[in-house]
Amino acid sequence: MHLNPYGQDAVRLAADLANQRPHSLPDLVRRCAAAGLVLDMPVGEADLSVALELVDQWTEIVDATDPTQRAALVNRLLAAASAYPRLTDHGGTGWHLHYRDDGVPLGTVLRALVSVGTALHLAGRGMSRLGRCAADDCRTIYVDTSRGGRQRYCSPRCANRDAVRRHRSSR
Repeated sequence: MHLNPYGQDAVRLAADLANQRPHSLPDLVRRCAAAGLVLDMPVGEADLSVALELVDQWTEIVDATDPTQRAALVNRLLAAASAYPRLTDHGGTGWHLHYRDDGVPLGTVLRALVSVGTALHLAGRGMSRLGRCAADDCRTIYVDTSRGGRQRYCSPRCANRDAVRRHRSSR
């Protein structure tokens, strides 16, 4: 990630991968690049299975309703993924922090990005800032970056459909 490697971009990438699991290594690589990840690390077939395992663990965090449980799950992910912070200027993108060793494969990079990004997102914005769409017919995960922190739906479309459904049922 270029702007804030461990901020909301990493959490949004995790949500994207959770909402539509990557079906192949090229799909994973394409979506990571589209999210802004600088792909200057080794990439191999094992990275897809590591990413899918990460998505499963991250989804547990999203589905945890108790802040203490959510924190414990994030801490477990952090313990398994992170190294000591270090300044780096790889690829000439400017000095920034990495919470991973140099030269590790894509799957390990994703673990560090998602674990640290999720921890920063929840600690900085609030422990309730991840969730699933409140619409009955939708299970899409959202990352709440709204100003007020009251997001309940994955999109305006789901919010509007749910409002219409509630309105019609109240007649």
